[in-house]
Amino acid sequence: MNKILNRVPEITIYFWIIKVLATTVGETAADFLSATLHLGLGITSYIMSGVLLMALLNQFKLKRYVPASFWFVVVLISIVGTLITDRLVDELGVSLVTTTVIFSVSLLVVFALWYSNEKTLAMHSINTAKRELFYWVAVLFTFALGTATGDLLAESLGLGYAQSALIFGASIAIITIGYYYLWMNAVLAFWLAYILTRPLGASIGDLLSQSTTNGGFGFGTVGTSMLFLSIIVSLVIYLSLKQNKSALLPIDRQD
Repeated sequence: MNKILNRVPEITIYFWIIKVLATTVGETAADFLSATLHLGLGITSYIMSGVLLMALLNQFKLKRYVPASFWFVVVLISIVGTLITDRLVDELGVSLVTTTVIFSVSLLVVFALWYSNEKTLAMHSINTAKRELFYWVAVLFTFALGTATGDLLAESLGLGYAQSALIFGASIAIITIGYYYLWMNAVLAFWLAYILTRPLGASIGDLLSQSTTNGGFGFGTVGTSMLFLSIIVSLVIYLSLKQNKSALLPIDRQD
């Protein structure tokens, strides 16, 4: 019954694949809308925030995990999180170091409030509207924090997109080893990996989309966004069909 009522997916390999792809789309789509289409950061932020709000209202109304709705919100919140950081840095002149600190503290405050109210931060127990609200607020700050951290390493510190991606990928690998072999707390391991997949995806997105003169592969924001969105849609369709098939299976009776 808990699995049926849970509002977020189980943590599987598909979860992490789509999460990284969604973070990459968040980076490239934000650049495409604001720069390529010349909408600007302000207008793009207002439009995407409005779309996100509508998607969240639908998500809360469902009261359960539906792959299409859940991952649509993740992609949108990735875009909005990216735009929040970009606006602070590009329009207000806040440094990447400062934004990294601000979002780190903000995320810790969200976790503290969440835990003080619910006594757990575990993904498998997000089965009420209140817990889901804490979850999405935390996710938003992880995306904003990941954007700031990724840009800090790749641009401000001059490491480049490829080296930044390797650093974040190696960090996630260390956390994975800690969880499977060194008895690292499961909730801590999850959230650390969740935070780090954002700058990993952002670095990959910039590496693929940026021009060769800027250290990228020059595939452009359109090509990169469409490629990754296609993979996300394919995986979400697969997971939806799998979920529907599981729902049709007879429930074992117990004597």
